[in-house]
Amino acid sequence: MRRLHLVIHGEVQGVFFRDYVRKAAYFLKLKGWVKNNEDGTVEAVAEGTNDVLQEFLNKCKHGPVLAKVTKVDVAWEDATKEFDSFDVKH
Repeated sequence: MRRLHLVIHGEVQGVFFRDYVRKAAYFLKLKGWVKNNEDGTVEAVAEGTNDVLQEFLNKCKHGPVLAKVTKVDVAWEDATKEFDSFDVKH
Protein backbone atom coordinates (compact mmCIF):
# COMPACT_ATOMS: atom_id res chain seq x y z
CA MET A 1 0.00 0.00 0.00
CA ARG A 2 1.17 3.49 -0.90
CA ARG A 3 -0.07 7.04 -0.46
CA LEU A 4 -0.29 9.57 -3.28
CA HIS A 5 -0.45 13.27 -2.34
CA LEU A 6 -1.42 15.60 -5.19
CA VAL A 7 -1.78 19.34 -5.65
CA ILE A 8 -3.51 20.09 -8.95
CA HIS A 9 -3.01 23.50 -10.60
CA GLY A 10 -4.94 25.26 -13.36
CA GLU A 11 -8.63 25.92 -13.86
CA VAL A 12 -9.69 23.28 -11.36
CA GLN A 13 -12.20 25.00 -9.08
CA GLY A 14 -15.81 25.59 -10.06
CA VAL A 15 -15.64 22.83 -12.70
CA PHE A 16 -16.73 19.84 -10.56
CA PHE A 17 -13.13 18.68 -10.11
CA ARG A 18 -13.61 17.46 -6.53
CA ASP A 19 -16.64 15.41 -7.52
CA TYR A 20 -14.72 13.98 -10.48
CA VAL A 21 -11.88 12.97 -8.15
CA ARG A 22 -14.29 11.50 -5.60
CA LYS A 23 -15.99 9.38 -8.26
CA ALA A 24 -12.64 8.21 -9.67
CA ALA A 25 -11.47 7.23 -6.18
CA TYR A 26 -14.74 5.40 -5.49
CA PHE A 27 -14.50 3.48 -8.78
CA LEU A 28 -10.86 2.57 -8.03
CA LYS A 29 -11.68 1.69 -4.40
CA LEU A 30 -9.22 4.22 -2.98
CA LYS A 31 -9.40 5.84 0.44
CA GLY A 32 -8.44 9.42 1.29
CA TRP A 33 -9.79 12.90 0.58
CA VAL A 34 -9.95 15.82 -1.85
CA LYS A 35 -10.39 19.54 -1.14
CA ASN A 36 -10.20 23.00 -2.69
CA ASN A 37 -7.34 25.18 -1.46
CA GLU A 38 -7.59 28.94 -1.03
CA ASP A 39 -4.89 29.47 -3.68
CA GLY A 40 -7.14 27.97 -6.41
CA THR A 41 -5.57 24.52 -6.43
CA VAL A 42 -7.21 21.20 -5.63
CA GLU A 43 -5.42 18.89 -3.20
CA ALA A 44 -5.95 15.15 -2.88
CA VAL A 45 -4.56 12.31 -0.81
CA ALA A 46 -5.31 8.72 -1.80
CA GLU A 47 -4.12 5.35 -0.56
CA GLY A 48 -4.03 2.08 -2.50
CA THR A 49 -1.74 -0.07 -4.60
CA ASN A 50 0.85 1.47 -6.92
CA ASP A 51 -0.98 0.42 -10.10
CA VAL A 52 -4.33 1.80 -8.98
CA LEU A 53 -2.77 5.03 -7.70
CA GLN A 54 -1.04 5.51 -11.07
CA GLU A 55 -4.41 5.20 -12.80
CA PHE A 56 -5.87 7.72 -10.33
CA LEU A 57 -2.97 10.11 -11.04
CA ASN A 58 -3.57 9.84 -14.79
CA LYS A 59 -7.24 10.73 -14.27
CA CYS A 60 -6.30 13.72 -12.09
CA LYS A 61 -3.89 15.02 -14.75
CA HIS A 62 -6.89 15.49 -17.07
CA GLY A 63 -9.88 16.11 -14.82
CA PRO A 64 -13.45 16.73 -15.95
CA VAL A 65 -14.28 18.27 -19.31
CA LEU A 66 -14.40 21.89 -18.08
CA ALA A 67 -11.08 21.69 -16.20
CA LYS A 68 -7.74 22.85 -17.56
CA VAL A 69 -4.97 21.18 -15.57
CA THR A 70 -1.63 22.95 -16.04
CA LYS A 71 0.49 21.13 -13.47
CA VAL A 72 0.24 18.39 -10.86
CA ASP A 73 2.61 18.28 -7.88
CA VAL A 74 3.08 14.61 -6.99
CA ALA A 75 4.44 13.08 -3.79
CA TRP A 76 4.60 9.32 -3.23
CA GLU A 77 4.58 8.35 0.44
CA ASP A 78 4.07 5.33 2.67
CA ALA A 79 0.41 4.56 3.40
CA THR A 80 -0.81 5.29 6.92
CA LYS A 81 -4.11 3.38 6.53
CA GLU A 82 -5.87 6.13 8.49
CA PHE A 83 -8.84 6.46 6.11
CA ASP A 84 -12.07 4.47 6.03
CA SER A 85 -13.48 6.06 2.87
CA PHE A 86 -12.77 8.75 0.27
CA ASP A 87 -14.25 12.11 1.27
CA VAL A 88 -14.64 15.64 -0.05
CA LYS A 89 -13.31 18.08 2.55
CA HIS A 90 -14.89 21.52 2.84
